[in-house]
Amino acid sequence: MLSHMADSRVNSAVSHWAPRFVANGIDYNDFVRVTSMIRTWDTWCEQWCLAGAVHEQLGRAALADGRDRSAGAHLSQAAVYYHFAKFMFVDDIEQMRAAHLMAVRCSTDALPFLDPPGERVEIPFDGATIAGVLRRPQRPGPHPVVILIPGLDSAKEEFRPTEDLFLNRGIATLSVDGPGQGEAEYDLAIRGDWEVPGGAIIDAAAGLTGIDADRIGIWGVSLGGYYAARVASADDRVRACIALCGPYCLGDVWDQLPELSRAAFTVRSKSGSDEQARQRAAELTMAGRASGIRAPILIVAGMRDRLFPWTDAERLASETGENAELLLLDEGNHGCANVPYQHRYYGADWMARQLYPAAARGGPVEPLTRSSGAR
Repeated sequence: MLSHMADSRVNSAVSHWAPRFVANGIDYNDFVRVTSMIRTWDTWCEQWCLAGAVHEQLGRAALADGRDRSAGAHLSQAAVYYHFAKFMFVDDIEQMRAAHLMAVRCSTDALPFLDPPGERVEIPFDGATIAGVLRRPQRPGPHPVVILIPGLDSAKEEFRPTEDLFLNRGIATLSVDGPGQGEAEYDLAIRGDWEVPGGAIIDAAAGLTGIDADRIGIWGVSLGGYYAARVASADDRVRACIALCGPYCLGDVWDQLPELSRAAFTVRSKSGSDEQARQRAAELTMAGRASGIRAPILIVAGMRDRLFPWTDAERLASETGENAELLLLDEGNHGCANVPYQHRYYGADWMARQLYPAAARGGPVEPLTRSSGAR
């Protein structure tokens, strides 16, 4: 719901991200209520933090009352509210970081009470730390694992619904905050060569208790879709990859990105100017690399994506070759968050087929293009 009285950044955030908020844990009624009260961008973080505090208080009360499962659900949901309070609030780093700390606190406190529970993982990298959340299926291991990679403005706290899809299929999940993301955004800059941090994350995943190092998949959304494909192009330990609405080259679409996205990239890439940010965006490219993807890759794109054109996905699939499957959704927006039922279940099933031994023995995935309607 847009208000003609709200400033352009508020209207942009609401119009671009409403389906994503709801698909990833924000109650629709809260979304309508909170955004209707926000007239200027400088109050965005505060209003979402107030909404998050309601869910956190419910979680703390449930915890004190011994209702552990409810506590986990409330606290995990509170973490998503605090996350969306800070997600692009880069013009007030102090306020953004305070909201972020509340998101991490609630998420961490929820982990023992999730079903299945989670645990915090810390991976040393480049003098700093990549934080992650590991969740294992309840059944005996060792388990295949999917590494979940956020985008420019997302973080591991946003991934609970996606994690559950894989966990329900017997696959462990490791959701991470890579360079320029979540907990790592303050110390580590966004970088194009994601095969480097990706390799460190895979090293760590392979050594985790109960994880099968020979069955590692990777999944990424938005800019994380680029990161996932980039890792798969360089690391043969990746057995399967899902790239959801990633760009082929960020520099190619720089001028079309919303103001909020360009500002977030400038800060999180540690760029000193708009021009330097533009140059660094051009470093995030799959040019000359797609042919290096040897594992099966599912490339998902929405044909109504206003950030990254679906033709980027088509180009990546074409250059990858026979291991690529392209899933184009006619009504899909950025991240296809407005039609999650058209790709989330299918993607989880696809990943399960690749990571279980019976599927692995079947050889390369048959190349296929699917569309939700005529083009």
